[in-house]
Amino acid sequence: MIETLEFENPHFLQSLFANDPALLKLLEKRFAVRVTTRDGWVRFEGEDAGVDQARDVFSQLEAARRKGAEITEHSFRFAIDAASNGDGEANAAEFADFRLLGSPTKPAVTPRTKGQLDYVKAMDESEVVFGLGPAGTGKTYLAMARALAALLNKEVNRLVLTRPAVEAGEALGFLPGDLKEKIFPYLRPLYDALYDMIDPDKVERLIERGQIEVAPLAYMRGRTLARAYVILDEAQNTTREQMFMFLTRIGEGSRAIITGDPSQVDLRPNIQSGLHEAQAALRDTDGVRFVHFQKSDVVRHRVVQNIIEAYHRHRGE
Repeated sequence: MIETLEFENPHFLQSLFANDPALLKLLEKRFAVRVTTRDGWVRFEGEDAGVDQARDVFSQLEAARRKGAEITEHSFRFAIDAASNGDGEANAAEFADFRLLGSPTKPAVTPRTKGQLDYVKAMDESEVVFGLGPAGTGKTYLAMARALAALLNKEVNRLVLTRPAVEAGEALGFLPGDLKEKIFPYLRPLYDALYDMIDPDKVERLIERGQIEVAPLAYMRGRTLARAYVILDEAQNTTREQMFMFLTRIGEGSRAIITGDPSQVDLRPNIQSGLHEAQAALRDTDGVRFVHFQKSDVVRHRVVQNIIEAYHRHRGE
């Protein structure tokens, strides 16, 4: 079977495979087809089933591109997986429906894998969402993008970002500076993400007005957070008491996102992680959703996926 798809110009066609011919080789290998492209057309040759799947991939990508989505390696691979699995609900065009933030100077934030897409959907559907998985899956970054979008769209009045100040191999007391200077390194990744999403001057104005607050988890005690988007990062390093305290701070009109990697606990061996208890206690609770990321959701350098997989094999996980 031979089928040819034609597009208005070569530039648009090349954007459908991220201007990376290696992705076409991936398509050939997955569906056992031969792919030829020149000018504004692409041709598939092979068995009927393989050609149909290859055409479905490009149909998904075309729909996403015409909606304004940028096709990346991750979205191309997602389209291949969706076509390969015959998953009618999973479609690359969905990525274009979840564009967060964006400005003339800052690109929009979009989910890049099926796991990230499920995560963004969960944040719109549930009051409390746990994003759990390995480093590099975008757990915190996407949560902050969704929360910032809610703040700027006046869905909430403020954004509260917090994480436990737990040492990973060094003691706070031995670090230089006063308490604020000791704590700042733990909060720095949250500030970095803010500055990456919106202009630094705007970040500073929102912080000065109290609409964005970045603080250690200990500062949450005794408060009730109403009409706020609250994000708890590195939740695997909370104690049972801290996690319960955090979850009971949520007030009317608020949403909470809890992110963490259960395999990266830095607590002392005799202290149980509050994240582990929350997973067991809240699994079937209305309004609470757990999203588990896999190594295939890692969107950092591809070697990060390889490192994670190698460690899992080494540890027998």
